[in-house]
Order: sequence, then structure tokens, then C-alpha cells
Amino acid sequence: MADTLSVNIGSLKIDSPVIVASGVWPYNEDFWSAGRLEGIGAICTKAISFAPRSGNEGCRIWETPSGLLNSIGLQNCGVDSFMQSYSELVSMCPVPVIANVVMESESDTRETLKRLNGLENLAAVELNVSCPNVDGDGMAWGTEACSAAKAVAIARKVWPGRLWVKMTPQAADVQAVAKAIESEGADVLVSANTWLGMSMDMMKGKPAFSRRIAGLSGPAIFPLSLRIVWDICDVVKIPVVGCGGVSSADDCAAMILAGASAVEVGTAFFKNIDSGKRICNELPALLRRYNINSLQDMNGMARK
Repeated sequence: MADTLSVNIGSLKIDSPVIVASGVWPYNEDFWSAGRLEGIGAICTKAISFAPRSGNEGCRIWETPSGLLNSIGLQNCGVDSFMQSYSELVSMCPVPVIANVVMESESDTRETLKRLNGLENLAAVELNVSCPNVDGDGMAWGTEACSAAKAVAIARKVWPGRLWVKMTPQAADVQAVAKAIESEGADVLVSANTWLGMSMDMMKGKPAFSRRIAGLSGPAIFPLSLRIVWDICDVVKIPVVGCGGVSSADDCAAMILAGASAVEVGTAFFKNIDSGKRICNELPALLRRYNINSLQDMNGMARK
């Protein structure tokens, strides 16, 4: 089944189309073992910034119908502590690991990437220009073509390896942003991060989150995410990884039919930690339905 479900994302080959999205997988050694990673092709780390971040105050997670709002605020230990504490996990991981890097100031981003250059077996960096839960970083870089291009150019100067860029769906013109990112040397586009939303705490009569807005993920956003993947695949030649609401084999296949090379899965793992395995177990039936031999054959099939 490995050859049947393996996919190529540019120069990176993975045995499953399911990639764990950033912010989901715990840094517990048991979760990085082969047994736990059945059905998973690669892991994106939690966000990594130059200095440690404590994250947002107040409520951070709020369940919604068919989705989840989060306002974590990129809480992490900083790149130096990450290298010290988790480099062995990365090096020993049986599947490729992609480091999700917060797009901060030019100097901080460069320093983070320089340090990660020393991490063996890191498959790629995923530059996060799309987090909605912080001020000045993340999504602020990804909403316009010019700022997204600048962010990628900064990263490309100091990061020689595979460079993925995680986009925001909040861009006014996602196709223009995608083309700008491609033009500055990104290897892969990840489309996309969470959508802006909010919830009201009806017991208090106040917004549920201290920042008021939060990022919406889960099945509710899948149709929106699929549309963006289709639109981006219209205008770029580099691989696209579909992300946003993927929770089933049908969702995964729909993204690939639209032109994505693979998918990132996040919220589904909170409901079922074996979501990767379940998706992969159900994909062969879809290959038989379309009378094809592999997921590689499915790539972009709906566009032909």
C-alpha cells in the first residue's frame, strides 16, 4: 500500500498524503514512534519563534458547530530551547519533519532559520505567514502579495533547504499572493491556515476570547479551503499542500483531485488521534472507484 499511497511534494517523497498540521502533535516521545505514526506521512512541528512566547491570555480553545476556534498565540519555547530539547526527536523520527517557523521581524526570522540549519534530518521549513492570533507577525506578512514576497525573500537568503510557505485565507487576492510567494523561490505552498472568527460566551455576555478574534478550523471550513486550493493551482507551478478542515478520505481525495499534492490535517486529530491511519485505510476504495493505481495518478484529475 505504501507505493499506492505515496506522494511526491516536489523533491520530498512521503509514504502517506497525510501531514500533521502545525500546533497539533505533542512533543511526547511516544507520539513520535512508528506505532503512533501509522498513516502519517510527515509531521509539522508546533510554531517556532526566535525567543520564547507565552501565548495569549484567557480562553484559548472554543468548540463550534463542525469546527474549533483557537487563540493559542504561538506559545513555544523559542528556537534555542527547541534545538536543545527536541532535536533528538526530529533526528530519530521515522517520518519527515517540517519545522513551522513564525515569520517575525527580519532579524529574528533570519536568526531562527540560521539556528535550524544545524538540525539534522529536517525535511523542510514551513514559513508561517498566516497565524491570525498575534499582532505584527504571522498573518500580517501574508495578506498582501508585496509583504508575502518580502517574507519569502528574507527566508530564502538564509535557508538553503526546502522552503514551504503557509498562506492565510484572509488575503484579498490569494492568487496574487501565491504567485508572489512562488516568484521569490518557495518550493511548496500550504493552503491555508485558519479563518478569522469569534464566539460569544453567553454566560458572561462577552466575547469568548481576550483578543476577540480567533482562528476557525475543522470540517466547517473545508469547502472554503478546497476552493482556495483550486484557485491557487490555477496560477502556480510549484506543489500545493491542501489544508483546512480535512477530516476524511473523501476530503483528502478532493484536495488531490483539485491539484494538491498532499494534505495537512489538524483538528481531526483532536477527535481521533488515529485519523491518519483511518484516512489511509479508506483511500484505496477511492482509487478503485476512479480506476487508477495510485494517488499520484489522482493529482489534478478533476481539472482534466
